[in-house]
This record gives sequence, structure tokens and C-alpha cells, in this order.
Amino acid sequence: MTEKHDYITVADVMTPSPVVIDGLASAQIALDLMETNEVNSLVIDRRHEGDEYGLISVSDIARRIIGENRSLKRTSVYEVMEKPVLTVSSSMDIKYTIRLLTKFHLHRALVTELGQMVGFVSLRDMTVRYARAERERHKEQEQEQEQG
Repeated sequence: MTEKHDYITVADVMTPSPVVIDGLASAQIALDLMETNEVNSLVIDRRHEGDEYGLISVSDIARRIIGENRSLKRTSVYEVMEKPVLTVSSSMDIKYTIRLLTKFHLHRALVTELGQMVGFVSLRDMTVRYARAERERHKEQEQEQEQG
């Protein structure tokens, strides 16, 4: 017999339909796209079927371009992106996703469903959601004890 376990899936927390950019685009275009879409990260599209997605964040651009006194207009995002990017299943329990990301010192991962990218998830969002669920679970247990 299978026991029912309540858990939060990656799909419950992920940012769906992330903003995608071509790897040949400049860092300036990437920052403009981030500002327009009010996001901190972009997915770099695959060049072909056998390729992998990449990720670039504001902090990547700050550290690897501005911090190294490189030109935003003359630096392509493929030069400073993270690739390959860790991918996780949309049905994965966020508790295990948090463990996986922290094990590899990562802050975000792409989310896949049936082999297709459907979003991305951040360590921050998962941790906050997990903590909220734990707080609510403890509150429910306290109420049950008071009633019982």
C-alpha cells in the first residue's frame, strides 16, 4: 500500500515561460531585456537539438563583464553564461531540489517536463516556500493538539 505524502513540487514554485535570448546577443541587450521583463535571469537558447540551454543573471554580468572592465556592447552573453545548466523535473519535491542546488552551490535550475523546458526555479523562492509550508504545518499541529 502506498502512503500519501504532501509535498510541494517544483512546478508549484517555478517561474513559467522564462525569457529566452540568443547566445550571440550582447550583454547590453540582455540587460535591456531583463529590465523590460523585470527579471534577473535569462535563458540562453540552444543552438541545435544536441545543444544545452544556458543561463545568465544580472550578477553574472556584473561579475564577469562590468567587474572585469569589459564592454557590455561588445561582449556576447555566450561568453559569460552558465552552461550546461542543471535541470530538474517539474514534479520533483522542492526539498530535494533545494538539497541538489546547495550541493552544487547553485542558485537556480531549469525546469523540464517530458524533456522540454517549461520554466526555471530559484533557490530563494523554493526556500521561502518551504519555510512557509513548515510554519503552516506546525501551526496546524499545534491547533490539533489544543483541540485533542
